[in-house]
Amino acid sequence: MAHTDPIDALPNALSLDVEEWFQVENLAGVIARRDWDRLPSRVLDPTRAFLDRIEAHGARATFFVLGRVAERTPRLVEEIARRGHEVASHGYGHELLTALDPEAFEADLARAEAVLSTITGVPPAGFRAPSFTVTRRTLWALDVLHRRGYRYDSSIFPVRRRRYGIPRAPRRPHVARRSERGVLWSFPLLTRRLAGLNLPLAGGGYLRLLPAAWVGGAVRAMNRRGWPALLYLHPWELDPDHPCPAGLRFRRRFLHRVNLARTAGKLAELLAQFRFTTVRDALEGCLCAHPELADEAVPAMLRTDGGRGG
Repeated sequence: MAHTDPIDALPNALSLDVEEWFQVENLAGVIARRDWDRLPSRVLDPTRAFLDRIEAHGARATFFVLGRVAERTPRLVEEIARRGHEVASHGYGHELLTALDPEAFEADLARAEAVLSTITGVPPAGFRAPSFTVTRRTLWALDVLHRRGYRYDSSIFPVRRRRYGIPRAPRRPHVARRSERGVLWSFPLLTRRLAGLNLPLAGGGYLRLLPAAWVGGAVRAMNRRGWPALLYLHPWELDPDHPCPAGLRFRRRFLHRVNLARTAGKLAELLAQFRFTTVRDALEGCLCAHPELADEAVPAMLRTDGGRGG
């Protein structure tokens, strides 16, 4: 029997940004980049726990792996791929795109590609920028990704935030770049439209801070419109005992630590309610369900040519 409920018919996308607890941008003011190599790695256990938890619900996910982490834990990356999940790129050094130029970004991207491809045997099809920093200032990153043959980018958050966000970007999968070499798709993070605003409800700190029912409601609302939702987490959010360095200001300490012990339970609630797969497979399913996207143009707010084309 064919599915008639869009919530059943179209699987959503689940993702984990595989980075260490000390690489979080909120901690940049108290943990220097030069100290990263001497700090203890804690990425293995929470990432494997995430794998076990989602597989118990029949779910799959995309792991946006930092190249620097992959170098230190190649067997973890091998395991992710062997267990049938997608390995995608989070760049190499967790450099915000807003701190790079196109040449530096391409070098960082190529370094990550080399590491991930060596481990998995295939180049990554997807990319997510650290801290979602594909913004109006860094749209050139989409050109780099397209030129290097990526299938999709998952960096655009259609909200307004100090560090990231393109608030007028489409809230569902859309064309980011189009040329004779093909299409680069954008799969944005989940938001919900309320009172004329896009509310961020995609996971991470938003899932920790807000009730799981709010996130579930946003997933359901997106599905009822016929589109898949995209959620994300980090390994350190499933590791409530990871260190919190001294000197962190109250606001950043609160945002970093709030409800860490509840993350796993909230994830379990969502896994019990919705179907989840990799970003790539959710995108392909979406393109099959919406053939009209094949003729879609690049949205004006993502163009770097003054609105003249894709």
